[in-house]
Amino acid sequence: MTSRQRTADSNSLSPRRRTVVKAAAATAVLAAPLAAAIPARAAEAPAFLHGVASGDPLPDGILLWTRVTPTAEAVPGSGLGPDTEVAWTVAKDKAFTNVVAKGSVTATAASDHTVKADVRGLAPATDYWFRFSAGGTDSPAARTRTAPAADAAVTNLRFGVVSCANWEAGYFSSYRHLAARGDLDAWLHLGDYIYEYGTGEYGTRDTVVRQHAPTHEILTLADYRIRHGKYKTDPDLKALHAVAPVVAIWDDHEFANDAWSGGAENHTEGTEGAWSARQAAAKQAYFEWMPVRPALAGTTYRRLRFGKLADLSLLDLRSFRSQQVAVGNGSVDDPDRTITGRAQLDWLKAGLKSSDTTWRLVGNSVMISPFAIGSLSADLLKPLAELLGLPKEGLALNTDQWDGYTDDRRELLAHLRSNAIRNTVFLTGDIHMAWANDVPVDAGTYPLSASAATEFVVTSVTSDNLDDLLKVPEGTVTALAAPVIQLANRHVHWVDTDRHGYGVLDITADRAQMDYYVLSDKTKANATSSWARSYRTRTGTQKVERTYNPV
Repeated sequence: MTSRQRTADSNSLSPRRRTVVKAAAATAVLAAPLAAAIPARAAEAPAFLHGVASGDPLPDGILLWTRVTPTAEAVPGSGLGPDTEVAWTVAKDKAFTNVVAKGSVTATAASDHTVKADVRGLAPATDYWFRFSAGGTDSPAARTRTAPAADAAVTNLRFGVVSCANWEAGYFSSYRHLAARGDLDAWLHLGDYIYEYGTGEYGTRDTVVRQHAPTHEILTLADYRIRHGKYKTDPDLKALHAVAPVVAIWDDHEFANDAWSGGAENHTEGTEGAWSARQAAAKQAYFEWMPVRPALAGTTYRRLRFGKLADLSLLDLRSFRSQQVAVGNGSVDDPDRTITGRAQLDWLKAGLKSSDTTWRLVGNSVMISPFAIGSLSADLLKPLAELLGLPKEGLALNTDQWDGYTDDRRELLAHLRSNAIRNTVFLTGDIHMAWANDVPVDAGTYPLSASAATEFVVTSVTSDNLDDLLKVPEGTVTALAAPVIQLANRHVHWVDTDRHGYGVLDITADRAQMDYYVLSDKTKANATSSWARSYRTRTGTQKVERTYNPV
């Protein structure tokens, strides 16, 4: 997200003082945060304490992941522990009586004892089971699924969709409810899989529900490894990784708030080291700990195909972007400013144009639909500006989104229109709210102007949204703000500013439908889930419409 939400205590620190405190904490002895990052039972080794996962499904293959703890001291970020041979097995059944592939890989301290196996030679659109073994210990068994053959006439696809999971703000019940479904081809994580802040520094409704590790802001490679390791101990996250492959991209908090190619809002050059070193550390830890295939070295932009029904272009909107516009440092319309970088935008345009699938999905970490704040009252404008990282005196756009890079957006939407590219659906996270949007060529004249695409935005798993910032009952802000937002943004069909949850995207040849689900209480480990709303876009329309039942 684009804010620096803090508790009352952290607000009392000046930015410079806070930076000094962070830097001092970052140089502290690692023993305590290392110990906090793993369960107590790590004394018995080797062990698979961080679960198993799979990702980036192909028609003939899948990427498998795990992390082995070979000895008690070989905890995440420690740099300790011996090289350990880790075997992997893939079977067609949970009992592993019909093994179809096996092999081994060596876990080393150099990769934080994480391992990946890029298994090929599998059958398309097929469920498989896999597990790892080391030193006579087996990991839990997990299910995965390959993508359909490239030329397959696929009738249906179903994806879970999530973003923005702040460990300290609550429990990851969204992951548990998605895992329990048992009907997902894959699940998409659209960014902010982890958060970089020190304990209590980022929005938690002023209550740290559960403390992450390390407790200081993460700056070094060891720090990022410890934080990833802590997340991978969450039982709900482990459960979801164990039932379906993930397709993930990063946003800013995998690095630091409002990251761009040369820095971040939440990074002080020098005091917190060089940005280039911090960015490299964050990327290394991400690729170690996530079942993601890097495309171009060090990026997450890549494309996956799911038969003739859909392809999925996944974006990296942090590695190549220009610095966000702030008061006095440039214009959002400057054609030299970019959110994608030239090479990635050309790659995206070429892929959308050449696509022969029914649907063109775009995994997009920040909202592409334009957003004007409109005439919100002062009591609503202030927390909304905080959430979006805007001046509280009122600026009618969020410069961390595509709104801050309008030339790239104009070029992309013009490309869709001029080439008559239909059925482009942007799938978005980041903003901690749920939205269903048309993506207009000209928002100022919409609906008289055309819609070039549609966008489904999922809310946060736990990260604070507007009711949390205002500390009011859930639904209070949506009732007041949604009508004003929609009046100023006629392409917005729905916005929920308050609730937490996840989405389920269901695709057929006729329509792409997003079912929005919400949690009863993010601070409760046993939170229930309920369906909230559904929106769809029918083939050829480039417009969103409400539908009154989930798939």
